Amino acid sequence: MPANIEIKAHVRNFPDLQARAAALSDAPLQVIPQEDTFFHVPRGRLKLRQLAPDRAQLVYYERPDQNGPKRSEYHIFETSDPENLKTALTLALGVRGVVRKTRSLYLAGQTRIHLDDVEGLGQFMELEVVLRDGQTDAEGQAIARDLMTRLGVRQEDLLEGAYMDLLEQK
Repeated sequence: MPANIEIKAHVRNFPDLQARAAALSDAPLQVIPQEDTFFHVPRGRLKLRQLAPDRAQLVYYERPDQNGPKRSEYHIFETSDPENLKTALTLALGVRGVVRKTRSLYLAGQTRIHLDDVEGLGQFMELEVVLRDGQTDAEGQAIARDLMTRLGVRQEDLLEGAYMDLLEQK
């Protein structure tokens, strides 16, 4: 499966982080409204990410719940019929919960910088260093730590789990 090195953190100053991310970005900002429906599964996480009425991604991923840079392995399936797929998954697995967010996406080299405004939770930042063939976790972690420093992200702001976990803890 493809893999990235990820971090997630609380954001203290959203406008400052937006400016820093924009300065590092190699591409124009993309603002993407997302609704992630999580399903009950025996291991890992499974979510249907709805991007438009006729466009969604079914994403399965496994990642340890720890703060700091961590490896995430994933598989993505694209669909043009999200509602029908959601119905089938709901009937088969049951819905764990729904996360709604507005994501600002910046691209910096092989890293996706996400600034997320999450309904019911607040503002967060994620880094996803997409590992290249033959690239080690240590190399990806070094890239993530460098970007954390350049973005002003502090160790104490790092989070362990997913937004779904945070919503369940509320």
